[in-house]
Formats: sequence, C-alpha cells, structure tokens
Amino acid sequence: MPLDTTSTYSTTLLRLDGRRWNELRKISASISTQPTADGSSLVTTGNTSVVCTITGPREGRGQGDRTNAIVDTDINIAPFAQLDRRRVGRTDKRVQELQTTISQAFQAHLFTHLYPRSSILISLTVLSLDGGLLSTCLNAASIALIDAGVPMPSILASITTGTIIPTDNSLSRPEPVLDLNNAEEVELPFMNLATVRGQTGSEDQISVLLMETRVQMSEANNPLEIMLRIGLDGCAQVRSHLEEVIRRHGRRMTQGRR
Repeated sequence: MPLDTTSTYSTTLLRLDGRRWNELRKISASISTQPTADGSSLVTTGNTSVVCTITGPREGRGQGDRTNAIVDTDINIAPFAQLDRRRVGRTDKRVQELQTTISQAFQAHLFTHLYPRSSILISLTVLSLDGGLLSTCLNAASIALIDAGVPMPSILASITTGTIIPTDNSLSRPEPVLDLNNAEEVELPFMNLATVRGQTGSEDQISVLLMETRVQMSEANNPLEIMLRIGLDGCAQVRSHLEEVIRRHGRRMTQGRR
C-alpha cells in the first residue's frame, strides 16, 4: 500500500515531503527578468515555476470601456512542466478558468481607472508544475505588475491551504496544512486564497477564494474556517517575502544609478 498523507500524518506529524503543517515550500522570486517587457518576474514555489511578462498599459484597439483599463490573461503550460508531458492547449477548460480568475482578481485590484481605454496583458508561462499553480501565477503576476509600474493598493499574495481529515474517526479534529504540493492536492480538500493588505489597523482583505474540491462538514468541526484561518497567515508570510524581493530590487537599482 503506498504511503499517503492521511494515513501517515497522525503518526509522524510530518507531511510526505518532511514539512510540518504550517511550513511553506521554498519561495524564490525575481523581477525584471525580461528586459524587453514592460514588467516581468520569475516565481518558484517548491517545484512549481512560473514566468510572467506584462504588456501595457497601452491603448487598446476596440476597447469598449472608456473609464477603465481591461486586464486580460494568457496562460501557457509547457509540455515538459508535468511528468506526463501532456500538452495543454489554450482551449483547455482548466486553463480558461485560471485565466478568468486571474483577470477578474487584478481587474478589481488594480487602479484601472487611471488608464481609460487601455489594456493590460498578463502572460504567464508555466515551466514546472507541482501544485499551487493558481497561487504561484497570482504571486508572479502581482510583482510583475509592480515592475511594470501599474499602481495598486498593495501586493496581492496567494497560497493554498487544506485539511487532513482522519479516516478512522470522523469526529476527530481536522488537521490544517499550508502550501500543498501536487500529491497533496490530489488527495486532500484544499482551497486557493489570495489577500491584499488592509488599511492601517484593519485585517487583510480576501481578494480571491477558490475551492474546487469537496470537504466533509460536521457540527463539531468546520474545516473551512480552519483553512481560512491558516490561509490568511500563509498569505501574510508570502507577502512579506515578495515585499522583500521588491525592496531588494529597488536598492540594486538605486545603487546602480549612483
């Protein structure tokens, strides 16, 4: 019988990759990776790597909205990104859902009213995929938009969160886990969560909340509440890391101009 998180976690309190429940995978990020683009970034979360380039804001031909810019998203998953090397086209339903989610998230998050009759294109290329695809794409797009100089109230930071529900006793308390890899996403109920920093003295605000799996509910335990609670903390950790990347890049630019 192969090992799985549900059967081994109660004994070891460790996930299959050795992490504890609240540990994030290693995150590395850089911006201005494509000099010819208006803005660009490379974000790696564990074994998931996404390159993002921004085109715009620039005047959009046939753009019907005269008061706001329109945000479009294009996702390309490289054939070598997955173990099965399956080619995923732009007409794939999953890809189209991700594109719509990302476009809607940044359409509401960015100050699009400053660029009427304009368009902003977010191009995302997935180089490797091991879980957390939507979250990594959102994080990559967020700092690439900052690199492009598109104003926004704060960095939009995203993470995945899930729960381990014991199979031997349905009344047992669900165990939360943060930043799921691909094997955990297949096995466990999880959600994608993205937040923006709240105003001074207020809590962070949820910008994206997407759950595509079923979760068992009970009167004694509420897995959704647990996932939301640790997801907010996880987004704060990711935002702190991305902010440090932006500050480090700014210091390098300042020193280069002296």
